[in-house]
Amino acid sequence: MAPLKKKSKKFKKDLKKLKKSKSVNLVPIEPRPIESDWWDSFRHKSSSTPGLTIPSDEEEGFKYFFRVSKKTFEYICSLVREDLISRPPSGLINIEGRLLSVEKQVAIAMRRLASGDSQVSVGASFGVGQSTVSQVTWRFIESLEDRARCHIKWPDQGRLEEIKLKFRELYGLPNCCGAIDSTHVVMTLPAVQNSDDWCDDSNNCSMLLQGIFDHEMRFLDVVTGWPGAMTVSRLLKCSGFYKLCESGERLNQHLKVDEVEIREYIVGGSQYPLLPWLITPYESQDFSETLSKFMAAHEAVKLLAVKAFSHLKGTWRILSKVMWRPDKRKLPSSTVGMLVH
Repeated sequence: MAPLKKKSKKFKKDLKKLKKSKSVNLVPIEPRPIESDWWDSFRHKSSSTPGLTIPSDEEEGFKYFFRVSKKTFEYICSLVREDLISRPPSGLINIEGRLLSVEKQVAIAMRRLASGDSQVSVGASFGVGQSTVSQVTWRFIESLEDRARCHIKWPDQGRLEEIKLKFRELYGLPNCCGAIDSTHVVMTLPAVQNSDDWCDDSNNCSMLLQGIFDHEMRFLDVVTGWPGAMTVSRLLKCSGFYKLCESGERLNQHLKVDEVEIREYIVGGSQYPLLPWLITPYESQDFSETLSKFMAAHEAVKLLAVKAFSHLKGTWRILSKVMWRPDKRKLPSSTVGMLVH
């Protein structure tokens, strides 16, 4: 039998250190305090920013910065709270070393989306770094997109009847269910990536969004993530909404007006195809008085969708900036803007 090897001096030294460490009483680490006075601090710091005209009323001031009321802000926080605290934000601390509260994380993300300012600029106004703004914003976007998606859905028949009644009362269009339009969000792509599919008529790389709106310019249906080179007609035909309407599962109720059956429909501009459930402008310019009134009503309803997208980009200014290499399968920041629109 071979003789046993003697234990090395290094082994004995390490063993001695281990025994010594076990004799030391370990003191539990104190949890970091959570920052809760973020709003007062942010408002005070922002009040001295050149070029900002902040309303004196606190509620209006809050809405000025975050585009929503405090009540809506609290609701949004309740939606994303579980996701934002489920992964310990060990790196999310302010300059005083306090953990960022869920409310402050949501505020940082919403300010970034609302202002479109750089991550460095937004971070400076909250006392955090650029990387924190980036991390917080994307965690918020991913959570809200998942948690609040149910808020954009085609209305049930009861709600749809209310919408149709309003369109008839306000514009004289019976059985009208909404207005459709689309818009582009400009973005950049990696130089090595073929971007021809994403190049729109303005020679910009962009992503195409489609929305259907009610009389209050609220989203009823959304399609995002398609290449900017695609025509709006093609985008419509690729949407689930189109397939449901063509199969008779949507916009399938009829209303009799002066002995004429009128199917439920939406209105759109001349870039869309004329369909039994999609009414576009007449091409002829020789209108009767009745037809002229209809065309005026059609134009007014069509403009609701145009204004809705304009308002969306005006409220969430990140959508008017050049997006840097977004996920082509979706456009989360636009979706979030639509959810809280």
